[in-house]
Amino acid sequence: MKEFFNMENITDIFFDLDHTLWDFDKNSVLAFDRIFRNYHPTIDTEKFVAVYAPINQACWKLYQVDKITHEELRYTRLRQSFEILSYTISDKDINEIAEQYIEFMPDNNQLFDGTIEILNYLQPKYNLHIITNGFAEVQEKKISNSGLGNYFKTITNSEMAGVKKPHRNIFEFALSLAETNKENAIMIGDCIEADIGGATDFGMQAILFDEKGIHTIEGIKTIKHLLELKNIL
Repeated sequence: MKEFFNMENITDIFFDLDHTLWDFDKNSVLAFDRIFRNYHPTIDTEKFVAVYAPINQACWKLYQVDKITHEELRYTRLRQSFEILSYTISDKDINEIAEQYIEFMPDNNQLFDGTIEILNYLQPKYNLHIITNGFAEVQEKKISNSGLGNYFKTITNSEMAGVKKPHRNIFEFALSLAETNKENAIMIGDCIEADIGGATDFGMQAILFDEKGIHTIEGIKTIKHLLELKNIL
């Protein structure tokens, strides 16, 4: 990954949504807890999500490079989680949980600490946008329900672009929609491969949001808290 970093030319900021602004893990706990309390009360939600979270990330990495389909992603991440927990469940029940999970997730609106404050800080200075690999209908509900909609001039999802991050075409699509160019844009996200690698390989600058502080990437600025962006942008 190549370091660019010249803030003088930046006019447009592109954010990832899940795991960057919208707290996917916290909202997953709330959605699964609602499902399990009603239909599978013997499952401990916290234990389930602890197993599910890394499996979900691994499945998304496969989905991003078209190694599994949307339907396989939704099924596999649940099936593997239940298998690790030795919980016997039918495919029918798994598919029902998958549907309920997608339905319930956008009802929750936990954001990362500092999200609204940093957007209020950045919005008068830059054009703000989102690029997400998430499913269009679900992402639109998340953005609306969490009060993020008014901050962003454009929202690009992988269904619109026809490809997913890290494919360069989704960045090209997003820039065209935003009516800007890569020399004036920067990407902020949590995923090294999709957000940071995708953006920098395309020629955009990028900032890694690494809340747990576990990654160091040569040539890439990293933040642990969103409000650190005030020191950069």
